[in-house]
Amino acid sequence: MERKLTIELMKQYEDYLFEEEKAKLTIEKYKRDIMKFYHFLSGDKVIEKRKVIEFKEYLKNNYQVSSANSILVALNRFLEYAGWFECKVRQFKIQRTLFCKKETYLTKKEYENLIIAANEAKDIQLSLLMQTICSTGIRVSELQFITVQSLKTGYAQINNKGKVRVIFIPKQLIKVLRSYCVSQKIEAGPIFLSKTNSPINRTIIWKKMKGLCHKANVDEKKVFPHNLRHLFAFVFYSLEKNLLRLAEVLGHSSIETTRIYTATTGDEHQKLISKLDLVYDYSKFKKHNVNYVCNI
Repeated sequence: MERKLTIELMKQYEDYLFEEEKAKLTIEKYKRDIMKFYHFLSGDKVIEKRKVIEFKEYLKNNYQVSSANSILVALNRFLEYAGWFECKVRQFKIQRTLFCKKETYLTKKEYENLIIAANEAKDIQLSLLMQTICSTGIRVSELQFITVQSLKTGYAQINNKGKVRVIFIPKQLIKVLRSYCVSQKIEAGPIFLSKTNSPINRTIIWKKMKGLCHKANVDEKKVFPHNLRHLFAFVFYSLEKNLLRLAEVLGHSSIETTRIYTATTGDEHQKLISKLDLVYDYSKFKKHNVNYVCNI
């Protein structure tokens, strides 16, 4: 039987994901990724293992390996749904890095500079929003669960990706958020809302954060909402070396995902290996009247 990728089949798969209660953002991502494959295919849209392998090679040449693997995961799951198991392909193998890139790592000092810049710009909502993400470790999409009621109980119940978890809100944050709610006359429901009283859009948050970079003297490459979650994870793990507990707080299903968040910078790794003291001091040879000659 001919394997053909059609718009109708993709719509059926979207309905299937909805019935499986997948998160809205997950469904949107899968749709985008499968559509990439749809546009890659030739006019007849017939699926063969050879074409999937060619698509994999295309991803390798045009995307970062992690992004390519993410797209392949979405495509493989679609192929499973369609019953075309023989067309599935393997993901690219990635060796886990021991440290993160310094140019994309947001330091605590830089985070503080961003908060100060937001306050000086009188964008209190943005300031509190960044502090909320960074002090609780929640995702941007989970801001809607920080409600007036959660300030009363001291914790928020997060319902995301088919899982429910409870996160505690720092007392200092509760205090400033209560004051903000009074000033904005927010008496119930989510605290962070747009002008139309809907949950604030992640794109708007991203643009506003980028707008702080110059005044805060922070490189734009480091400034995006998810990096605040990374900073929370790094600080949390540095205080309590418990990867399992951190995974629970972040809402990760896999500890391997959590390990990415705890990677130190290259500078920290350099300091660590320097402490091993495994390079011999040449001056010690002189003390013993030994001539050390390097013939490299």
